[in-house]
Amino acid sequence: MPKIFCAFFMSLLMLVPFSVRAEYDLDTDTSDPLFLLQDDTIFSESGISYGHDVLRVSQALSYGLNDRLSISGRVHYQLDFVGRGDGFSSIDVGSVYRMGRAEDNDAGLISDLLLGFKFAGSSHVRTPEFADSSYYAGLRFGRQWLGVTLAGTIKSTWVFDKTRGLSYIDFIPESYVRLDENWRAGLGFTFRKSTNPQLLNNQEWIDWKMVCQFGYTQYVGHVDYEFEDDELRVGARVNILF
Repeated sequence: MPKIFCAFFMSLLMLVPFSVRAEYDLDTDTSDPLFLLQDDTIFSESGISYGHDVLRVSQALSYGLNDRLSISGRVHYQLDFVGRGDGFSSIDVGSVYRMGRAEDNDAGLISDLLLGFKFAGSSHVRTPEFADSSYYAGLRFGRQWLGVTLAGTIKSTWVFDKTRGLSYIDFIPESYVRLDENWRAGLGFTFRKSTNPQLLNNQEWIDWKMVCQFGYTQYVGHVDYEFEDDELRVGARVNILF
């Protein structure tokens, strides 16, 4: 674990000098960890990833109700090339509420409340690790500078089931650097602790993404690796802001 934290901060220090001073529109930088939809705007995120012989696709739509609150819905589908796990893996409904804005405090800190739930899909498919509906709540906090965003998320998820009930908590530190007008890079970790490791393993993920932005559209490539199960995933997303 200490080695992972050291790698995280060393990678952050390597990325920061590449950020340049330019005028960025943070309201259109949809890959920023602290991005929040503005009033009456729509955000579409289409994703695809592959890992452990499973192809996963997803589509999400979000809507900004005002400059503090947004709601979203997401559908997941997966194709299992070696097993029987084909089908809809989950349907997510979520919301983000901005409790604290940078201009509200001297430290310039941003804080968000995250709430949502997932409906289980096919009985053959985990959502994302089990075929039960789950509920989550979390806090996200951080700060945005001209070229860099630092953020951290703490999120707890609960599954209410007589035989497979459990809960788990995720701690997600992230760094995000705007390299120039079109290019961004992000690095993050997910540390997951489960109350029932037999049903859901404790996990440690590292994820890296590269973002290319043109106007209101972002093209994102990402690589994710999980240390406990030695799992590698590669994927891409297209973000469009309306």
